[in-house]
Amino acid sequence: MRFPPVEPPKRAHARAVADALAGATSGVALGRLGALGAWVASAQGRDMPQPFTRARSIVVAGNHGIAARGVSAWTSDAAEAQAEQLRRGAGPASAAARVSGASIRLIDDYLATPTGAIDTEPAVSQDVWAAALAAGAEIADSEIDAGADLIIPGDIGVANTTVAAAVYGTFTRTEPVNAIGRGSGINDEVWKVKVAAIRDAMFRVRGFRNDTERVCAELSGPDLACLTGIIAQSAARRTPLLIDSTYAAVAAYVAERLAPGTKEWILAAQLTEEPAHAGCLEALGLTPVLTLDMKTGQGAGALAALPQLNLAAELVGEAMGN
Repeated sequence: MRFPPVEPPKRAHARAVADALAGATSGVALGRLGALGAWVASAQGRDMPQPFTRARSIVVAGNHGIAARGVSAWTSDAAEAQAEQLRRGAGPASAAARVSGASIRLIDDYLATPTGAIDTEPAVSQDVWAAALAAGAEIADSEIDAGADLIIPGDIGVANTTVAAAVYGTFTRTEPVNAIGRGSGINDEVWKVKVAAIRDAMFRVRGFRNDTERVCAELSGPDLACLTGIIAQSAARRTPLLIDSTYAAVAAYVAERLAPGTKEWILAAQLTEEPAHAGCLEALGLTPVLTLDMKTGQGAGALAALPQLNLAAELVGEAMGN
């Protein structure tokens, strides 16, 4: 699908905040909180930032066939267990959402059917990937139309970092050993299996590695497509995003390839030790708010960073009011 042109946030609002803080007479020195407040103002289209009151986390669950190769410390049923936890309002993401005042929507449409094992076969067809991309755009539209003022994409899925590393490695020409970390906490033997799976997956798509949607259909799955659609459409709708985890960062990277300018609407919540995570943030020009090394997924790290973002808006607003 084609996304609408992504227009950048109005820089004048960020400049208004910076000028007001520079001219404050109360000795305000907010450091990076001031810069975050300026980003919020720019994304909101206001000269004075306001805390986000309708933040919506959209968690997309996936089922990767490559997990059967034993590339994760988690068993294949862990994704369903995490999804069920979210349905009950339990777990780290639910707790973080309650503290931050956000709400969560779980998309579990892709959980029942595993994708193909990407080291030997396509994850899904291009038609399936395109349909999931369009579904993500529709989900973003529905949430924004319902009043969401901040979108937080989250993910659930065993072998998500394997898939993310294969996609990242392909597009950035990064060798598998440099594209992956320890993911869920794997040992050396599992790491070797993971490297081999990513190597073989990247080798399969070497002949068309500049074809974004085809590569993603071969190497990822409908859950990444859905997240990509959510991110790109939110940016097109001028709605800011707070991203967390390696998988969400790769989805944001893909969204920027499909809808240039998307990155201007994204703020990185936190950073993990996964090379693909750091690499995508660097490519997008994003500096994380926090360095939590949270591998939980589910948007939990972004939900943990949301109070910091709202604090920045409050402090900047107060400083400007004085």
